[in-house]
Amino acid sequence: MTFPSIATAVVQWQASHGRNHLPWQQTRDPYRVWLSEIMLQQTQVSTVLDYYQRFLDAFPDVASLAAASQDAVLALWSGLGYYSRARNLHKCAQTVMEQWGGAFPKTAEELATLPGIGRSTAGAISSFCFSECVPILDANVRRVLTRVLGFDGDLAQSKNEKQLWVHAQQLCPTENLHEAMSRYTQGMMDLGASICTPRKPSCLVCPLHDECRAGRAGNPEAYPVRTRKVKRTSEAWWLLVVVDSQRRVWLQKRPQVGIWAGLYSPPVFDSYEALQRFANATWLDSAAHSWQDLPGFLHVLTHKDLHLHPVLVTMDQAQAAMLSDADESCWVHAAGWAELGLPAPIRKLLDSELA
Repeated sequence: MTFPSIATAVVQWQASHGRNHLPWQQTRDPYRVWLSEIMLQQTQVSTVLDYYQRFLDAFPDVASLAAASQDAVLALWSGLGYYSRARNLHKCAQTVMEQWGGAFPKTAEELATLPGIGRSTAGAISSFCFSECVPILDANVRRVLTRVLGFDGDLAQSKNEKQLWVHAQQLCPTENLHEAMSRYTQGMMDLGASICTPRKPSCLVCPLHDECRAGRAGNPEAYPVRTRKVKRTSEAWWLLVVVDSQRRVWLQKRPQVGIWAGLYSPPVFDSYEALQRFANATWLDSAAHSWQDLPGFLHVLTHKDLHLHPVLVTMDQAQAAMLSDADESCWVHAAGWAELGLPAPIRKLLDSELA
């Protein structure tokens, strides 16, 4: 099987066996395709579906998204995780409006200059929307390509990554691009998601089975090769959950960098002692509030474990008045939580303790 016939096999398989029902597949609108591609990064399709529609309901086009506040965008994103995607989504919409007159550029090279759009995402948008003959190389496609080609170069080395991009370009369709490029790009994604899986791939039903070098060698799970591993770390955070007599909770906006950047949460401290020092310095009358250590829980991030230890403090209105609304902090009723970007574990904590 030659490179062109590989593309033909993928296109034919996708038409009959691939995913063809997803809402973002029924359009060539770059705004909708871009939104879906950003949401689908490191997130399952089943999770994205509801978020995708809610975003379109709130922000039906790039102009409405650009005009929104970051808080409104983060609030809708809350629970989807990887919040830098939401911040870049907002920046990208503003850039499209300010620098591109509200129209997404039509080439992968230009798309890749926008915030939050890397080379692979740019290729997906340009191939789906503009039929540009460019490859993508997300995790699923990288796995399919390295197995089919028997590409054993260590992808932790940039030279090997670059070489795989060259091969990916060579495999793209060369004819009938208006129809073939979108089906080929989607087909490669679908193969990686449903057949060429990381563990126990279904090689016998793969349309590329006869020509897959890794399959013939009997070792598909050896691909892709990447030696550099990201070391997992852990942190312990103490959360000061302050509630007043009106059942409002005191929240602070997180810095624009770091974990939960730009989101609202109870004040975070790196030790129980630091939390106590803050409380002692802030509240003059310790008798005016009650103090309760809530059960700690684990929140797992991509490369970090967060051990969260909430401390619930309830106080009367006189004490609550000592906590100002300055420095991007605010008192919020339960009904107002939906309007703020809250990390998923914080929303769950507040719902269980205060709602």
